[in-house]
Amino acid sequence: MGKHSLLSASVSLRWLSCPPSARLEETMPKTSSAYADEGTAARQLAELVANYQLGNTPQTRYEDALKRLKTGQYFTPEMFEHAAGYARLVMREATRHTSPLIALEVEGLDYSEWAPEGRGTADCVIVGDKTLVVIDFKYGKGYRVDAPGNSQMRLYALGAMTEYQDICDFDSVRMMIYQPRISGEPSVEELTAPELLRWANEYVRPRAALAFADEGEFAPSEAVCKFCRAKEQCRARTEVNLKLFDESPDALLLTAEEAGEILKKAGDVKAWLSDLERLVMTALFKGEAAPGWKLVEGRSNRRIADEPSAVELLLAAGVPETDIYDRKMKTITTLEKALGKNRAAELLNGFVVKPQGKATLAPITDKRPAFMPESLIIEAFEEEN
Repeated sequence: MGKHSLLSASVSLRWLSCPPSARLEETMPKTSSAYADEGTAARQLAELVANYQLGNTPQTRYEDALKRLKTGQYFTPEMFEHAAGYARLVMREATRHTSPLIALEVEGLDYSEWAPEGRGTADCVIVGDKTLVVIDFKYGKGYRVDAPGNSQMRLYALGAMTEYQDICDFDSVRMMIYQPRISGEPSVEELTAPELLRWANEYVRPRAALAFADEGEFAPSEAVCKFCRAKEQCRARTEVNLKLFDESPDALLLTAEEAGEILKKAGDVKAWLSDLERLVMTALFKGEAAPGWKLVEGRSNRRIADEPSAVELLLAAGVPETDIYDRKMKTITTLEKALGKNRAAELLNGFVVKPQGKATLAPITDKRPAFMPESLIIEAFEEEN
């Protein structure tokens, strides 16, 4: 996988809309997530299946590689079906052209003519009949990504036009985002080559220059800040959201229309407040000061520690199986309703545990004791001994 450049196509919505965010985010530590790792696994599988369908990978090598991927943490039959769907899409698009060139996982696509040091990796590029096709496979399901107006896809297309300009004089560009867990059909944008170049010259080039030079104006918004690594501490975002509370209508009572206008502008406020909570909680976990705030233990639910043994005991006590199971063992509350609290407590004595709840943020005036994670308690105990 290619190294991400400062002006990466995958975060281009951010630096095109809010140029100074590129250098600001560069100062923040990079993190990964289970969702990102799952997406990487899905793309690897999709590339493998597509290469096999295209005849690029011999069967024995394909089967060996598939066997390795199946042992991965994120592999599921559903993931394989979606990878096969991506392969079918690639084949379908290829058949629209005469003797097309088909390239998968195309690294180093260079769009630096418009964005300094700009390079990216496209999942699939098809060249044929004076048409360029760029396909992106996205496995996420929590956030819909559409192709029309998508700067990531357009930058990939610019890089692909540059890469393959010697073998084809492009008239049109077809950009497709396949996000199978949201829709079985790809989202598509089609532009003429001159339209794409006009967008690159008139919009991308000046804004990329600002971002690279750490110039321009911050422009925080719900969409722009959503995945920004600096979003928790960004002062510009804070100032924009705080200004919303400076607006005070003359009348004593808000109208529904006025409330609606405020809600339109306040799309990022809930996310921003959650990010501020996370910032304060992180500081407290590190032992840093956050005057007026502390961590307390959040709510947790009781659970059965050893279900097989608990089931065996309940059955031996004459409890009907239908009172114990509902595809899986019933909750403690449901068992208490069926058996009565006293009998349930007697039978399940020693089986019921209540894990430590997750840390939650609370004002210093909260009556609950300050929270200390079990891992830190154990660590402190070991240091004393």
